[in-house]
Amino acid sequence: MPERPSVPRHLLGIEGLTAGQIAPFLDLAESYALLSRSRSAPRDALRGRTVINLFFEDSTRTRTSFELAGKRLGADVINMTVATSSVNKGETLLDTASTLNAMRCDLLVVRHGQSGAPALLSQKVEASVVNAGDGTHEHPTQALLDALTIRRHFGRLEGLTIAICGDVGHSRVARSNIHLLTALGNSIRLVGPPTLLPSAMAELGNVTLYSDMDEALKGTDVVMSLRLQKERMGAGLVPSSREYFRFFGLDRRRLALANPGALVMHPGPMNRGVEIASDVADSDQSVIAEQVEMGVAVRMAVLDRLSRARMPS
Repeated sequence: MPERPSVPRHLLGIEGLTAGQIAPFLDLAESYALLSRSRSAPRDALRGRTVINLFFEDSTRTRTSFELAGKRLGADVINMTVATSSVNKGETLLDTASTLNAMRCDLLVVRHGQSGAPALLSQKVEASVVNAGDGTHEHPTQALLDALTIRRHFGRLEGLTIAICGDVGHSRVARSNIHLLTALGNSIRLVGPPTLLPSAMAELGNVTLYSDMDEALKGTDVVMSLRLQKERMGAGLVPSSREYFRFFGLDRRRLALANPGALVMHPGPMNRGVEIASDVADSDQSVIAEQVEMGVAVRMAVLDRLSRARMPS
């Protein structure tokens, strides 16, 4: 009999995961997506469990979807607002870990501005830790929901050509997607201005770098635009928003260079008219709204699977 995949204790990143380790998350998320649409999610899967959302950075979309995921599975969900917590008064991350241990939570969802913060917490707390985005490192659940969205449309998740466009250098979404999609046998094209496209990205797998948006989009199956993260940038990395859109914005003309029926994706929030035109974001090829829906299903699957690692054998 084939060996059953082990249940992970934490989800800190996609890097290093195999196809066999990724698939169970996607398969369970697919079932949760179907159950959610029929409004029949198993509301007792996490009954008696406590999920704490600890967000050191703002993110309405990710935090809300984790909250929904936990509540749909019957968990007690607590959102800790860092701006009004002891952390903002000078408490260290390790002091916070000690406090969380005393609270005896089961699952800890962490977003932090410093790369590696969730991994550090995972070494200090008894709870299972989910990385909800750390610095410019990774955003594993975003990559999983993107992968699930793609798989639902193509019926497979291998042999596809996927363009990731824009501010790649500051994007933890891009890094997690590169690790996941190349591990499953897809070809990745990264396109953006040289100031936002580190050459080291070409070493992450089956990845090709482009500075010409038109050339990069020819023959692609998926076009993923990234938000221009001005809050993480120094001066002079990009020209004006108008000039940026002129060279790297996704509009109808550029989308027509991709394969017929190519999917349009964006992790959100969108800067319309900067990285993507409104008529493209709202087009029939856009699956941006579906990405949000799959985000809840994926996060249900992640909380469910990680909680099983804490169950007595």
